[in-house]
This record gives sequence, structure tokens and C-alpha cells, in this order.
Amino acid sequence: MIKLGYALSSEEHEPKKLIAHAQMAESAGFKFLLISDHFHPWVSQQGESSFVWSVLGGIAQATQRVSVGTGVTCPIMRIHPAVIAQAAATIADMMPGRFFLGLGTGEYLNEHILGYPWPRVETRQEMLAEAIHIIRELWKGEEYSYEGNYFMVRDARIYTLPEKLPPIYMAASGPDSAELAAGISDGLISTTPGDEVVKAFKKGDSSGKPCFGSVKVCWAYSMEEAKEVVKKWWPVSGISGLLHVDLPTPKHFEDAVEAMGEPKIPEDSILGPNPNSYLRAIRSLQENSYDHVYIHQVGPDQEGFLKFFKTELLPLLEKEDVVQEAV
Repeated sequence: MIKLGYALSSEEHEPKKLIAHAQMAESAGFKFLLISDHFHPWVSQQGESSFVWSVLGGIAQATQRVSVGTGVTCPIMRIHPAVIAQAAATIADMMPGRFFLGLGTGEYLNEHILGYPWPRVETRQEMLAEAIHIIRELWKGEEYSYEGNYFMVRDARIYTLPEKLPPIYMAASGPDSAELAAGISDGLISTTPGDEVVKAFKKGDSSGKPCFGSVKVCWAYSMEEAKEVVKKWWPVSGISGLLHVDLPTPKHFEDAVEAMGEPKIPEDSILGPNPNSYLRAIRSLQENSYDHVYIHQVGPDQEGFLKFFKTELLPLLEKEDVVQEAV
């Protein structure tokens, strides 16, 4: 059995809608939510990029049962890990036992804004490991000072702490980062298809830590309509590798999309109204050892997708024993 989650795209939707979607997703039967943490959208057409910690405060008040986490926060440049430690502790206190902190090495798109040079990925991984160490130390609730290779903390103490500290899940897109995640985090978050990343994570830790995988979808009344929505609202789907993490502004992403010609839709994208396509994609992640799967519905029609999920997809998933039937 797997747990199903719903992605809240801060780049596509304004804060009030994100909170409303979170409430609807909980009612529809999703078990957890991931919310993106961006300073910029990928392209200007998406048009939003709210401060995630403010939105999380609203979600804490609008939901009662669903787990919620950042998907993901970068604690190495734009925001100091000591501030992330305080922010995450506050949200965890507002939704007891329901918050998890997803962390990653980030994208230049969001992290360049303070003018610091963009480190190579190996350096960012070292920075992330040091940041996680600082966060865990501050969560002990004692006065803490630290002088490391990348960060300094002086006489800091977090006073508002939850009764139960949130788990830290780390994003990984390749085997090396997955092995690092196995050693320093409580679980894996990945958008990489296949089983290579999960295998590397489980090789580094076989204790059964959760593994989160993603499915990008666009529900619509027809396949053709869904394709047009993806091309308009998520034209960066075909951009990957170094371009994905090293381009600095939405305009650069727009130029990259234009240079590629017609926006490319990845072959593994799930489009249209057929619930069996969604079932196969979720099954595939389950077969690749992901035990948590979150679905990102591209485009404005979140309400239509959530209705489809509740009335068509979830009953099919329960019938096929992919998820446990709601009690």
C-alpha cells in the first residue's frame, strides 16, 4: 500500500487558492501535501511565487488531518538554516505531528537573488549537510553556537518547539545525492522516474525510511486540451539537467523554451480524463519502491482534478489495492 499526496504549486496559484486547494485535497482523500518553496516562478506566465512559510500558517489553520511538508526548501543561500529551523519549528507546533521539512540543494532561479556565487553541486551538497546539522542542533532547544565551513551561528536558541520534532526529508535526483540523503535525512523525495535513486537511497539505509515519488499530470476533458494546458502553464517540462538548476531568471527559462521550439511534453506525463493512465503511473512508482506518491496537477483547474480524483481515481486505486480504503 502507498500513501497518496497532492502537490501545491506556489508558482501557479495565489496564496489564498493554495490554502483552499489544501483544504479540498484533504477532503478528497489525500494523505499528505507538498508545497513548493520558490522566490520566482519558472516562467512569467505562471505568475505567482508566494512566501511559503506564510502560506503554511494558513494551511495549518485550514486543515485538520493531512500531513504537510515543503517540497522542497533550500536552506543554504536565500535563507540561513537557523531561520529555517525556527520557521519549521513554528509550523510543526501549529500542526502537531503533521508537518515534515523537505530540504534540497535548490536552483539558481531562486537562490541567486542575494548576489552570492552559485556553487557547484558537490559544494551545495556539503552546505546542505551542514545546514541539516545546524537545524537538528537548534531543535534541541538549547543555546547554540557554531562555526563551520559555510555557516556561522552565534548564541541562538529556539524557544517555540513542537512536542514532536518534524522529520527531515531530502530531495535527490541522482544516486550520489540519494546516498547522502540516506545518511543525513529521515526520508527521500525525488522527481526522477525509475528505481535508480531509490535503490541508491536504500543501499545507504535499509531501515525503511519513506520514499516520496512524483507524478506530473494534467487532468482535462480531453487529451488535446490537457496538452495545450501543459504547453501554456508548464513549458519547462522538457528542460532538465544543468539547465534546470543553473538558469537564473524566468526570462532565461522562457528563452530556453523558445530555443527548443514547440514545448516538449515528457513521455511519462499523464494527460487527459482516463483514470487508468493515472493508475499505471502510480503503480509504476510503487513497483520502483516508492511508498509515498504525490500528484502535481498542472494548470488552473485544480478543482476539476480534485473532483476527478475523489469520484473516479481514488475508488479505482482502492479497488486495485494500491491504497487502503478510506474508513
